[in-house]
Amino acid sequence: MRKILSLTALSILLFSCGGKENNQSIDELIKSKNTKELQAKKSALQADIAKIEDALATLDVKTDEALVSVLTVKDTVFNHYLEIQGNVDTKENILVQPEFSGNLTSLNVKAGQRVSKGQILGRVDDAGMSQQLASLENQYNLAKTTFERQKNLWDKKIGSEIQYLQAQTQMVSAQKMVAQMRSQVSKTLIRAPFSGTIDEVFVEKGQIVAPSQQGLMRIINLGNMYVSTSVPETYIGKLKVGTEVDVFLTSLGKTYKGRVRQVGNYLNPNNRSFGIEVSVPNPENLLRPNQVAKLKIIDYTSKNAIVVPTNVVQEDGTGSKFVFTVTNSNGKTGTAKKVLVKVGKSSDNVTEILSGLSANDIIITEGVNSIADGMKLNF
Repeated sequence: MRKILSLTALSILLFSCGGKENNQSIDELIKSKNTKELQAKKSALQADIAKIEDALATLDVKTDEALVSVLTVKDTVFNHYLEIQGNVDTKENILVQPEFSGNLTSLNVKAGQRVSKGQILGRVDDAGMSQQLASLENQYNLAKTTFERQKNLWDKKIGSEIQYLQAQTQMVSAQKMVAQMRSQVSKTLIRAPFSGTIDEVFVEKGQIVAPSQQGLMRIINLGNMYVSTSVPETYIGKLKVGTEVDVFLTSLGKTYKGRVRQVGNYLNPNNRSFGIEVSVPNPENLLRPNQVAKLKIIDYTSKNAIVVPTNVVQEDGTGSKFVFTVTNSNGKTGTAKKVLVKVGKSSDNVTEILSGLSANDIIITEGVNSIADGMKLNF
């Protein structure tokens, strides 16, 4: 490499000294038959050629030295990751449906509004059930008063037991009818099933509504987000509730720290995998259901590992793995040595070396394809 660069530089120097103007002057000298000047030009060119030959001779002495980059390996923590893709989701993402069909007499919310659990979102016309409830409540109050008076008489040993029991039965029956009608009337009220945000509203006030695929509105809570995915069968026992996970959102270009919150107990026979859920914090409310996420789950850790860039590990004709190290290091020079290694797992473009290297060994990281065992090195 040095030889090529130096030759290029010398060539540029030589031609810059000559150039177009010199060629023209030589042509003019030939035409004018100026022998003295032609001889001077010839001497100058011969001097330049001698300089180039001296430079080439110097380069020939160093052609057995390779220019490389090196790295001193250290003990470090090595983590291997299982990398899989999943989808962001939330349990609290539903279409609100009416429990009672009829005219939507009121609509109290709009898209983007924050609501609390139990808040009334709208009301459907009850078709006269409120009046029926009022009538039943009056009947209950009368039955209750009758029972209380009958009970007072019975306590004083006045009247018959049958009158007391009839009054009690009528009161209990009226009470149940009131409770049943109140339950029916309550179904005309549309309430928020949980705290969240109204994402979309699909109906207008005065519209006839009924349960449908579209629903009345969508309500979402972005405070309880998670990523769901499937994991190969071989990882059974390696993933546990609480395992830390890096969650990268491709659409946001951000990585969140999540934890496994659920590990499935069912193994899918079609693809031999089981499901997991990873809880993800959403402090900025940037996560949305159905976003694509890439999960990096630590499935192996070595606290005192020797790792090298994956691209420096080579394989010889026998299938053995090896790297080049530097021996006899002296400043910026040394000798290349082929070292057989046993490799472990690879992750994030680095590979764990199980044997063959030790801490503080110097490995060659660039120029490995142009060197051989025993070659002199410059770095």
